[in-house]
Amino acid sequence: MIKTDVVDTIARNLLEAEKNKTALNNFVDKYPDLNEEMGYIIQDRLVEMKEKEENTKRVGWKLGLTSKAKQQMIGVHEPSYGVLLESMQLYEGEWISTAPFIHAKAEPEIAFVLNQELKGAHISVADVLTATEYVAPAIEIIDSRFYGYKFTLADAVSDNSSSSRFIIGERFYHPKNVDLKRMGFVFRKNGEVSATGAGAAVMGHPARAIAWLANRLQKVDKSLKPGEVILSGSLSAAGDISPKDIFTASFDGIGSVHAMFTE
Repeated sequence: MIKTDVVDTIARNLLEAEKNKTALNNFVDKYPDLNEEMGYIIQDRLVEMKEKEENTKRVGWKLGLTSKAKQQMIGVHEPSYGVLLESMQLYEGEWISTAPFIHAKAEPEIAFVLNQELKGAHISVADVLTATEYVAPAIEIIDSRFYGYKFTLADAVSDNSSSSRFIIGERFYHPKNVDLKRMGFVFRKNGEVSATGAGAAVMGHPARAIAWLANRLQKVDKSLKPGEVILSGSLSAAGDISPKDIFTASFDGIGSVHAMFTE
């Protein structure tokens, strides 16, 4: 078991790395006992520090590693999760400075906003759809605090699952009015198609990722609350971000969302 002072040290190092735009080496090299369970304890500590020092609050959750390809790449068999803070939310139509990032990437996502609590060990896709107020297109901006996005699962979890910023489209849709599983999407970078596919790219159904999260949080006595936004996981590979880039995530039936970057 990693000691409390080590938890605080790793969380502080991650926070300073984000503030100073300096990438880190993997912590597991220095702390061989660091595992996924401890990673989530460090994540909680990091989020607590950010809440206090950035005068912000928790507004939701994000899923990571929701595709089989990504899981196999990092050697795991299930997704990971991170916390979304109010300070992370950006708004469509605003130019986003790349200055705060180390090596940011953009991912197309489907956002869920809940109107009921989801708590328990046996939450289903149907439960998620019933508890969802609306869904909307979203783009998540990820930014690992590790060199070259090379990390173990424990490192990534500690780093709040590479969370950085997110944008949610301004038109909302009830999930029962769209087929989230078969919904087609197109992800474009500067007008060029970089990925296409369907909602099923996320665990066979995006709501299944939300159900997994609710069930996983039950193990640490947490739940998904009404009003929270949950990013269900990337539908494609992430796109590298540079100044002047414009990303568009378009979804059949729920419209599109744009992310525009500047220096």
